[in-house]
Amino acid sequence: MSAITNLAASMDSMHQIFIKAAADIGDTTSLEQLDAVDAALLGRGSSISESRRGLGAIKDPEERRNTGRAINDVANQIKDLVASRRATLAATEEATALAADSVDVTLPGRMPPRGTQHLITQTIAEIVDIFVSLGYTMATGPEAETEFYNFTALNIPRTHPSRLESDTLYLDYGDEDDEVLLRTHTSPMQARYMEIHDPPVYVVVPGKVFRADATDSTHSPVFHQVEGLAVDENITFADLKGTLATFAREFFGKGTKVKFIPHYFPFTEPSAEMHAYSNGRWIELMGCGMVNPAVFEHVGYDPDKVTGFAFGMGPERLAIIRHGITDAHGNNDLRPLLDPDERILGQYL
Repeated sequence: MSAITNLAASMDSMHQIFIKAAADIGDTTSLEQLDAVDAALLGRGSSISESRRGLGAIKDPEERRNTGRAINDVANQIKDLVASRRATLAATEEATALAADSVDVTLPGRMPPRGTQHLITQTIAEIVDIFVSLGYTMATGPEAETEFYNFTALNIPRTHPSRLESDTLYLDYGDEDDEVLLRTHTSPMQARYMEIHDPPVYVVVPGKVFRADATDSTHSPVFHQVEGLAVDENITFADLKGTLATFAREFFGKGTKVKFIPHYFPFTEPSAEMHAYSNGRWIELMGCGMVNPAVFEHVGYDPDKVTGFAFGMGPERLAIIRHGITDAHGNNDLRPLLDPDERILGQYL
């Protein structure tokens, strides 16, 4: 800009600068644009700055003073316009941001997907709950067991096939007189519990068990059992039948029919299998029987003073029956319960 030589010219120039500045400021639509316009209007290379540098060329002090005052008035007016526009743009941007971030509190909530327990775990918990409601106590025992508790204390003779390595998984631990193995059933807790508890005893024992089996529709090398034991004075087979029939009706429904078929177990005498009528056929649910007096002798109970019954069931089998888990041919199948794909397991939850 050329040097300002008279007041009239300076006033006209400042007026033009102000008119253009007001238009440029009004055209801005964002704080970033406004910052750029502000620098162009009032910065080092702006017309206002050039006008101030030209004041030195005005010889008349009065004219120089009035011209400087006019430049400052325009600069202050531009600053006021910039501040006003900045407040407006800031409020607009804030309102836009709040609108984009707003939450309609009247909308239904979005629940994240929740995990759940495995179907086998749920089944075990329900079985235990039923027996606890009947007055039983839950107990657990070691999965690595000695040969004495797994076999001998339960009146299983040394010649029994289940003691062979073809059926039982032995561990490289212990000694020849009492080898250590992965327990083949939860029944060892019968002896362990009675050793440290005087009668009466009402206990239910869930847990994992191991056998040298290949996986197919009905077998797995690792599965679960729930063992039960009741020991008291004058317990009879009728008590056994009433207790287990009550359990079946609580688990499968009040109209569930049951029957007991004679069987053989070394640790119970007499022994039986309990069957339940489900889906148009009789299905084996569990083994049971009156505790063999030899088992009482191993744990120091007097078989002339107490009697009792024991039972054992597979939670996998009960889950399969209740939920109708079958293969393509409609036969009960254990393998879907062992599949880690949650799409498969989710069908039964």
